[in-house]
Amino acid sequence: MQLKQDKMASELKILHEKENPLFSRKEVQIIINSDKTPSKEDSLKLLSDNFSVSPECIAIKTIKGKFGRDEFTITSNLYKSEDAKNRVEPRLKKKKEAAK
Repeated sequence: MQLKQDKMASELKILHEKENPLFSRKEVQIIINSDKTPSKEDSLKLLSDNFSVSPECIAIKTIKGKFGRDEFTITSNLYKSEDAKNRVEPRLKKKKEAAK
């Protein structure tokens, strides 16, 4: 799914934004309007463009939509560095096997 950048920026609404200095991250919950459920790649691009953070420093927790609506809620953590993200976030099984 390709969303136009100017269309995405006007449809983004921040529900919750909290700075968490213990984990060196910002916890963000946003709502976007889209015809289809946004992919993780689209969500990473949207968050990195709007919050000026590298995509490697973003951990997307959930992408939720309600039946029959075009609104999707994205919950994510924006870290200050990739090292801070790797210390806190659990590693996925695929990445563990690739590291061996």
